[in-house]
Order: sequence, then structure tokens, then C-alpha cells
Amino acid sequence: MSSRTSPIGPSITIRRAVARDAKRLTRLVRGSSAYEGKYAAAVAGYRVGPDYIEAHRAFVAVGADEQGGRALGFYSLVLSPPELDLLFVADEAQGRGVGRLLVAHMRSEARAAGLDSVRVVSHPPAAGFYHRAGAVRIGTALANPPAVPWDRPEFEFRVPP
Repeated sequence: MSSRTSPIGPSITIRRAVARDAKRLTRLVRGSSAYEGKYAAAVAGYRVGPDYIEAHRAFVAVGADEQGGRALGFYSLVLSPPELDLLFVADEAQGRGVGRLLVAHMRSEARAAGLDSVRVVSHPPAAGFYHRAGAVRIGTALANPPAVPWDRPEFEFRVPP
């Protein structure tokens, strides 16, 4: 799937993120309701920059039926060591299968890159999603204050050949 555009259903397309997506992906991260309350500080100054997008395998799910393709979600796959670094779905798009589509796409990218597993250090409220999407709990990433003052569940997606 690499840099190709992949239509998913009638109104969602997953494509490689490009530098000009940086601002909208940053807004998606900062606007996530999963990071309200005690988690808000973790994303308050977070920025998905053009340099990050260029350096990683970042893909964005866009609403194909809308002018300019509104970002419904995105993910970033790091190859070495294999890790799903970011995965966000816009609040208004949650429950529509966007997250599952992004995970399936990520697994396909991982398989194409020759990976057999991909690690995820999950935001605590997202742990249930990763479990339902097929990830296996492998441990706990301990808090690392001040950047991350809470423990996080650690998962692994197995990538069959």
C-alpha cells in the first residue's frame, strides 16, 4: 500500500501523509477528547511537524466525499524498532470503523516492510480499542515524569506473513 492511495469503503481513503497535512494532524491530536482532564498536558504543546511526517511512515484517513478530504484519523509506523508511534481518530469519526481501518492498513504496511510484530505503548483510555483490534497485552511502560506521569499499557500486534 505504501504511498498509494487506498480507498476504504465509499467515503474513506487512506493515503500517505504529506508535509502540508501537519497542521490538521496536530489539530486532531490536540483536539482529542481522550486527552482531556489529567491527560490534557500530554498533548497541549504537541506538534506533528512536516519533518516528522517526512521521516516516518505516516498515513491519513480522509473523508473522500468532502472538499479537501477532512482528516478522520492517522497513524505513524516506525520500522526500527517496529512501533505504532501515533494513532488518532477524530472524535466525530469514532465508532465508524476508522481506527480498525487504520490498524489493518498499518498491519499491511508492516507486512510489506518484512515486520512480524509491531509494538504499541497505549494511552490508557485507548487500551480497550487496541485489545479489540487484535493487539496482545505484553506489559506496562512505566511512568516517565514529567513528560508522561502515568503508567501505560504496552501491546503488540502480530503480523502474519
